[in-house]
Amino acid sequence: MNKNLKDLPLRSGVGIMLLNKENKVFVAKRIDNPKNFWQMPQGGVDEGEDNLKAAFRELEEETSIKSVELIKELDGTLTYDLPDRLLGIIWKGKYKGQKQKWFLMRFIGNDNEININTSNPEFLDWKWIDLDLITDVVVDFKHHVYKELKEKVKKLI
Repeated sequence: MNKNLKDLPLRSGVGIMLLNKENKVFVAKRIDNPKNFWQMPQGGVDEGEDNLKAAFRELEEETSIKSVELIKELDGTLTYDLPDRLLGIIWKGKYKGQKQKWFLMRFIGNDNEININTSNPEFLDWKWIDLDLITDVVVDFKHHVYKELKEKVKKLI
């Protein structure tokens, strides 16, 4: 592995844990990973963009969802590093991982508002799952992030 890739910066990002009325969590399956891994909506923060605005923008870009209420901005940030096989590939090779600010939101719309077939689709499928299951469905290099999110959110709902 090229040592220089490990010296790359972390990408500044946001993540959204979206709960429905039954406190189930929204997860979606990425187009670029055909295996059975699911993730919550997340994405990068644009230059000069506020984290919360970025979270609302990413959620809408990935899922078409607008009908949400902010429950809480979760304390701190969570980081993950890409595995060696993805270093230099994802994000045009500019970053070694991501440092994320996470937001807990409530979906107040109807499921027919959700449309992952967007102009730049990232997901193949989506579903609502129990909070306890999020660590079972996530890709290995994000497992610690989802575990910490699960523990933080369990105290809030």
